[in-house]
Amino acid sequence: MFTQQDLNLLREKGISQAQIDAQLHHFNTGFPYLSIVAAASVDKGIVSVTKKEEEAYLKVWHDYLKGERTITKFVPASGAASRMFKDLYTFLDADYEEPVTAFEKTFFAQLTRFAFFVSLDETCKDLFDKGAEELCGEGKFKEVVAALLYPEGLNYGNMPKGLLLFHKYSEGNRTPVGEHLTEGTLYAKNAAGEVCVHFTVSEEHKELFELLVAARKLNYEFKLGASFLVTFSIQKSYTDTIAVDMHNQPFREEDGSLLFRPGGHGALIENLNDIDSDIIFIKNIDNVVPDRMKENEAHYKKLLAGILVTMQQRSFDYLKKLDSGEVSAAELHEMLDFTEKELFVSSPRNFDNDDALKAYLKRKLDRPFRVCGMVKNVGEPGGGPFIAVNPDGTSSLQILESSQIDKNDPCAMDAFRKGSHFNPVDVVCGVRNYQGDKFDLIRFVDPDTGFISHKSKSGKELKALEMPGLWNGAMSDWNTIFVEVPVSTFNPVKTVNDLLRPEHQS
Repeated sequence: MFTQQDLNLLREKGISQAQIDAQLHHFNTGFPYLSIVAAASVDKGIVSVTKKEEEAYLKVWHDYLKGERTITKFVPASGAASRMFKDLYTFLDADYEEPVTAFEKTFFAQLTRFAFFVSLDETCKDLFDKGAEELCGEGKFKEVVAALLYPEGLNYGNMPKGLLLFHKYSEGNRTPVGEHLTEGTLYAKNAAGEVCVHFTVSEEHKELFELLVAARKLNYEFKLGASFLVTFSIQKSYTDTIAVDMHNQPFREEDGSLLFRPGGHGALIENLNDIDSDIIFIKNIDNVVPDRMKENEAHYKKLLAGILVTMQQRSFDYLKKLDSGEVSAAELHEMLDFTEKELFVSSPRNFDNDDALKAYLKRKLDRPFRVCGMVKNVGEPGGGPFIAVNPDGTSSLQILESSQIDKNDPCAMDAFRKGSHFNPVDVVCGVRNYQGDKFDLIRFVDPDTGFISHKSKSGKELKALEMPGLWNGAMSDWNTIFVEVPVSTFNPVKTVNDLLRPEHQS
């Protein structure tokens, strides 16, 4: 099946024959659906924190930051902004010249409210000798959109979201990169005054990110009283997955070479695994707000982090007790209660003796921890919190996408429809064990999760395979705690007009 040229390409990318065989197997068999016990809800897998508990957890995080801790803010930022402008691309291809749809009318009517307007206006003057508003007044709306999206203009259609101007400020408008740096000072600044922020970026845009940070870093440090340690990584080439044709045979380019595609955001578990920190915050690049709303965001980040530190420390104490060999039957029962009632990990079997129970507790407690904010379902797309059955027969809290659920299973679909909350990607991770050593996060991935999508290349249909999602299968074997947070903490920018929402206006 594979030529010498193919094998050379595999070696170059660091991909083994076994990886390819496993991927081809998934194309032929698909991925197994996950068995759902129930949708997680408040008091059944989702913690609703009282005011008194909230104050205690915030104090825990405040005290934690006083120690010699390493904290990193991890921001997936490689996604292109092209989907933000889908409606504007449709307008460019339309057979009419002036705005017709509600989206188009809103965009042009409120053009000056966008943070990128000044740059767009200057670009229009350079290209057409007229400003954006004047062009619109003459009915040349498509020229304005072209100046915004095309390479000869601002090239926003080919840029990552992280580099676009999102919010207006008197001292200079700000990109999501700037907003993430600013936000990080409110909850991730260590005792030395350092804020570590890591962006995963595409190889083609890495230099642009580096130039932006280099140009703004000193100004942010002076203004915010912090020292920023900003790092970047690109998705590793060995996480790319092979594409196949509609007969599940390797898809070949016109020159006969194999086609590989990025393995999706789940491949970023490799990048996350490289981060040497005690605590890692994960948040998407486009979920940022102006300064006037950042205290609210930071409040709940600190709450989640305080819960993580508290629960992780309890686990550490239990593991030390288990390793000491001096543990009573009552203490074993207490540990089992902790896993079942507070971590929502349940085992279907009884334990024949104390040694079997100790081994089980050790296995379930000695894992990475994550605390995930969950917001009430308001119709946003994306995964949600569930209690699902694991490969070892236990059940635990998992974030699932709709593609992981069997649409022909009425019980599973009923549970999915009853989901009261969804995942805004608001995650705090503890990635060290109780001895201070970092976990190898790859050990905790469920390789039998993922999905297959249909794409095309050069006019030919193909199938693409995406790795287990970063907060789905890639963290399947972590200890997970879901915490209810208000929807005010979730402010993504999925379309350009989302920037006109009140929460994105300064």
